[in-house]
Amino acid sequence: MSGDEANTAGSLRARPSGPAASTIRPAHKGIGRRSTPEAEAVSDALRRGADRFLTHRRRSAAFTLLSIASLGVVAAYQNGVLRHLPEPPLPGLDADRVDASGEAYQYLKTPDAALGMASAAATLILIGMGDADRSRSRRWIPLALAGKSVLDATFALFLTVEQATKHRRFCSWCLAAALANLATVPHTLPEARAARRAGR
Repeated sequence: MSGDEANTAGSLRARPSGPAASTIRPAHKGIGRRSTPEAEAVSDALRRGADRFLTHRRRSAAFTLLSIASLGVVAAYQNGVLRHLPEPPLPGLDADRVDASGEAYQYLKTPDAALGMASAAATLILIGMGDADRSRSRRWIPLALAGKSVLDATFALFLTVEQATKHRRFCSWCLAAALANLATVPHTLPEARAARRAGR
């Protein structure tokens, strides 16, 4: 078995996040959703498991959340909540101009930062979906995540080139989101490779 395929789902992180899901099952049925062993396995894997792929998933989640946070600031400006986008006093930066342009509202005639946040949310769902063994049991998820992260990074590069060629200015918040999207890609590839091998 290769290093990519190694799965140590039974081991715990040195400092796990929160209690084991099975120990906090509600004592009463109540109203709302029901838990299952499968759902508890996902909860424990993401928060408590010590696995190479889980580490990559956590890093992917961190970068994706950074992208969402950066785009959230832009969305606040594009919707008129903020009157100005603060940026470092560096040459070539002009987020107010870039993010107020008509191009930024062209797709669906809505602020493009909101579309970027929705896309990043879809990526975050794929990151969190499935337990630690998903590269073998639900192979399509790591493969879909890798493809989605590459699409995210490609579109981020396209928007960066658009800013450079059309406005000759950049939005620092957009650049932060683009860098986060690019940084996510290498963390999705090892699990996708393992999923491909598992299908052979």
